[in-house]
Amino acid sequence: MKKHLKLAVIASLTLGLAPFFPHPHIWKQLRNIWFSRPMASMDWIDLLMHGAPWVFLIVILVSMPLEKRKR
Repeated sequence: MKKHLKLAVIASLTLGLAPFFPHPHIWKQLRNIWFSRPMASMDWIDLLMHGAPWVFLIVILVSMPLEKRKR
């Protein structure tokens, strides 16, 4: 899993935070969910696209200690 860590970090910082100006798109989508604002289907697809690298990074980071403990 350690070999995938670099890819997960790069994907999270590029696709996960795009567009960078005026604020990351994932932040807008998370705020919409937090404040229970209505979202169109395209917003859910955007959330999936921009959130997937972050989920991948979290899975990698959680599995690394578990893999180390397994050995």
